[in-house]
Amino acid sequence: MSDTSFSGSITALITPMNRDGSLDYAAFEKFVDWQISEGTSALCAVGTTGESPTLSHAEHHAVVERTIKVAGGRVPVIAGAGSNSTSEATDLALHAQKAGAAAVLVVAPYYNKPTQEGLYRHFMAVADAVSIPVILYNIPGRSVVDISVETMARLARHGNITGVKDATANLLRPLQVRQAVEKPFNQLSGEDGTAVAFLASGGDGCISVTSNVAPALCANVQKAWQDGRVADAIALQDRLLPLHDALFCESSPGPVKYAASLLGLAGETCRLPLAPISEPSREKVRAALVAVGLLD
Repeated sequence: MSDTSFSGSITALITPMNRDGSLDYAAFEKFVDWQISEGTSALCAVGTTGESPTLSHAEHHAVVERTIKVAGGRVPVIAGAGSNSTSEATDLALHAQKAGAAAVLVVAPYYNKPTQEGLYRHFMAVADAVSIPVILYNIPGRSVVDISVETMARLARHGNITGVKDATANLLRPLQVRQAVEKPFNQLSGEDGTAVAFLASGGDGCISVTSNVAPALCANVQKAWQDGRVADAIALQDRLLPLHDALFCESSPGPVKYAASLLGLAGETCRLPLAPISEPSREKVRAALVAVGLLD
């Protein structure tokens, strides 16, 4: 049985790319080190924000391996291992385990629209194949299917299925899951704008897009809550709200990569089918960085 639990601000890492679309490993390694120095409590590599759908298997493996190497045990690494093919998700999870990941994040299969029974069998197959924690990733807005509370409770009976990244923005969900699941279950928000509200509903932390460019502020939100400084957590969340909104003005990670480029952290290039963000969106992202105090 796996019992690893994650909390605080966990960055859903971007994957920096050169202008020709090749991976910028030097920028990535520097970026990972900076994230840790800024107070990020764990790193999530090659999820949706890391453009996993457009990375080859070799690139996916390399990003996981480099994240773990640079982290050097200072913070745990959660490796994205999602696919709409169960065999592919299993292979990615096995690689992550071999590379030394602390856990894998497995998204609900997209496009093929499995039933709840199909979802159950998919996640169980991955969990049966590995011995490290499996975190379910429920994001109906991208995958179309929603892992029901009942299915989640059923899956949680597996010793390796230890938590969920919840990107439903439904604040009843963490309450319902806590009542339905018969063991401690690690609940992580996947929506930056509801991070504090999710904590108030019994959550443990946030797998964050915004923390790519504001890691210290996002970490401080979580720490304030953990320390019982609720008013401070809310004030920081209010400060960050314009940035949370701006970073989703177009499909992620386009806006956050542009924000990272403005801060000199990495280039803005995304792989097709993600196009460069529009001029109005650029203005919105720049204005949000200024409003939050990250850019002059």
